[in-house]
Amino acid sequence: MAEGSDRSNGGLVKMDSTESRWVFQEEDDSEDGGVRNSYESEEEDNGEQRLIRTGPRIDSFDVEALEVPGVQRHDYEDFNLGGSLILVLQTLGVVFGDVGTSPLYTFDIMFNKYPISEKEDVLGALSLVLYTLIIIPLVKYTLIVLWGNDDGEGGTFALYSLICRNAKASLLPNQLPSDARISSFRLKVPSAELERSLKLKEHLETSAILKKLLLILVLFGTAMVIAGGVVTPAMSVMSAVNGLKVGIASVEQGEVVMITVAFLIVLFSVQKFGTSKMGLAVGPALFLWFCCLGGIGVFNLIKYGMTAFRAFNPFYIYHYFKKNPFQAWNALGGCLLSATGSEAMFADLCYFSVRSVQLTFIFLVLPCLLLGYLGQAAFLMENPTQNEQIFFSSMPSGVFWPVLFVAMIAALIASRAMTTATFSCIKKATALGCFPRLKIIHTSRKFMGHIYIPVVNWFLLVFCLGFVATFGSINKIGNAYGIAEVGVMMVTTVLVTIIMLLIWQINIFLVLFYFIFYVGLELLFFSSVLGGVSDGSWVLLLFAAVLFMIMSIWNYGSKMKYETEVKRKLSMDLMLKLGCNLGTIRAPGMGLVYNELVKGIPAIFGHFLTTLPAIHSMIIFVSIKYVPVPVVPQNERFLFRRVCPKSYHMFRCIARYGYKDVRKEHHQIFEQLLIESLEKFIRREAQERSLESDEDGDSDSEAETSFSSSVLVAPNGSIYSLGVPLLSDYECLEKQSSEASSSFSQAIDDAVTDPGKSLESELSFIHKAKESGVVYLLGHGDIRARKDSWFFKKLIINYFYAFLRKNCRRGIATLSIPHTHLMQVGMTYMV
Repeated sequence: MAEGSDRSNGGLVKMDSTESRWVFQEEDDSEDGGVRNSYESEEEDNGEQRLIRTGPRIDSFDVEALEVPGVQRHDYEDFNLGGSLILVLQTLGVVFGDVGTSPLYTFDIMFNKYPISEKEDVLGALSLVLYTLIIIPLVKYTLIVLWGNDDGEGGTFALYSLICRNAKASLLPNQLPSDARISSFRLKVPSAELERSLKLKEHLETSAILKKLLLILVLFGTAMVIAGGVVTPAMSVMSAVNGLKVGIASVEQGEVVMITVAFLIVLFSVQKFGTSKMGLAVGPALFLWFCCLGGIGVFNLIKYGMTAFRAFNPFYIYHYFKKNPFQAWNALGGCLLSATGSEAMFADLCYFSVRSVQLTFIFLVLPCLLLGYLGQAAFLMENPTQNEQIFFSSMPSGVFWPVLFVAMIAALIASRAMTTATFSCIKKATALGCFPRLKIIHTSRKFMGHIYIPVVNWFLLVFCLGFVATFGSINKIGNAYGIAEVGVMMVTTVLVTIIMLLIWQINIFLVLFYFIFYVGLELLFFSSVLGGVSDGSWVLLLFAAVLFMIMSIWNYGSKMKYETEVKRKLSMDLMLKLGCNLGTIRAPGMGLVYNELVKGIPAIFGHFLTTLPAIHSMIIFVSIKYVPVPVVPQNERFLFRRVCPKSYHMFRCIARYGYKDVRKEHHQIFEQLLIESLEKFIRREAQERSLESDEDGDSDSEAETSFSSSVLVAPNGSIYSLGVPLLSDYECLEKQSSEASSSFSQAIDDAVTDPGKSLESELSFIHKAKESGVVYLLGHGDIRARKDSWFFKKLIINYFYAFLRKNCRRGIATLSIPHTHLMQVGMTYMV
């Protein structure tokens, strides 16, 4: 096979001159015969399938992608000192609020069911908390998982996207070879000596079961992230408001619930102001909170003694489990809450750089957390009966009210950590076809990753208020919180393990150690939190199950719809029989036919031909496609290909977007960018034909009958083989009628004899079509299950998927198209 190509500065890619592949070839064809082409035809002729050595199979999409220069990715590394300080404050305000407020409730839940009998119990629990903080947030997430980011993007779907980019693990069959030419793909080709990477890649690409299992795992993790976005605000705010019961003895739990509800409504109401504004506004407040946390810890250590430092000896964990095994196992659920926010730290990475998150956690967040827990443990060893609202009970009376105020502000900030992570995760899931389309508002002009999803925001608020009103206690909410956290932690562990094997190519023994250690540890935590399901945590599991079903149904329906459209697409033979007028009248103007297909002519176009009295003189099939990369540079956005012979004036355009890209172009701007890219494509096409005519000038007959070789000259003078040329579309098909054959041959003769005239004529035709008006032809294809389908398929397709599709946002909604420029036709496919 052809060796992997190297990309240098985003320029042209040198490829091996030959490769082995299966092609259809007549028995009497010679080994040097040309490879037949049929525009975008996917139909296979009944020939003998033989493995022969051929040139690289590159179509026009691939050639066009080779010429696009690479673009430096957008990141946050190049800041001056002032910008770095601002970034640190924003990082505190957005990323670390959740893990920063865990001292408010961790020890309360650990000692909720079992009282403290002796100091060793406190030291054992403290040792559990200290090593949980070190092993999970520090080692796993800060030092390992953060490096698994997808070009600066974090979260479950970013890991899935990274895997899909290196192995074709996506279930949606719309991948193209040209996708790998996007400069932000940044593939690392597995080295030859590490065969396990190649074998894993092969298994992922060929096994439908593995692809489905991988998708199920990702959807489960996403459901847990969204569930965490519901329970995190309830837990953080209520634990802070509980401090009022320490300061005012007359405050009852019912009043705490009412105040919590009021705070949550305010919190979700200000979410629309955006991460950048809110992060900078609340960053100083959270910095003050960490200072209070560390300062109170130091105060308690000085006042009650330094005995708590003995908990760094892991022997106390062993002693704790040996003396009270069931109590220690039950306390693991509360201990896990000390690491809450670890996943948010990774999921919110799209807002900030890896370096800023790592440095802020290691040098500010972690030391303050350790001091806070050490101080609380020192207080508990001297006051073992005060095992409720431990944080507020342990602080000096003179600073109680100021610290309570700061704690409430910090809790509100913490509630935003998983909310922003939820927004980010849902946007990625939507782009990769795993979540219904929703309205997304970009809250920052500078950073495209800062988003707000109104429907999700109010959805989270309603369910959050329901959790608070139903449970009314942090002890019950805390167990549900632990289930959501450990669920997504396990998913992240498995996905990072795959990345270690497939991309990082780490020693297999280190990978096994990482996987066994963390999966075993997280399963131990999971067993502890599952023990409290009967207390009400089952509600969260049911909520996550509903989310999982919604995403699974949407992905299944989208996949069925796409596969059906591929099967029902119009054949090239039919288009050739219709002729250049397509069996109707070609009226002046340009028609943009929107469809999801990346290859072939959609069946909905035939519906347009039979429904409309005339069709536009120029037709462009536009496919909006999301590729598994964060960002596609603007100059790599559009890829073009000619559909049918030149006289048809039909083109295929694929508009590629990354899952982080903003799709808010005005329709006129979109049209301008599309037409400019089309003109570049036509000029490049003419330039290539000119090169071909120069190469084959001595053999006119050969130039007319075969275009099986092509070259492209780079600016540095290097010659690159492109295999199948762009204009091989002019070669006649065997099954073509004699009348069509003569007209196509005439088109070839005109293009070869006077390429300059042909180029200017076609460019002029494009401008006239544009001036006559651009109309958007939208084909809404729906699917229905056949009558003989099994019951569950009818239920899923005809009811659940139809309901989601009816109530989700249309894919074209981001382009503000006037109704006078819009024409829609519906079509139903039976699957």
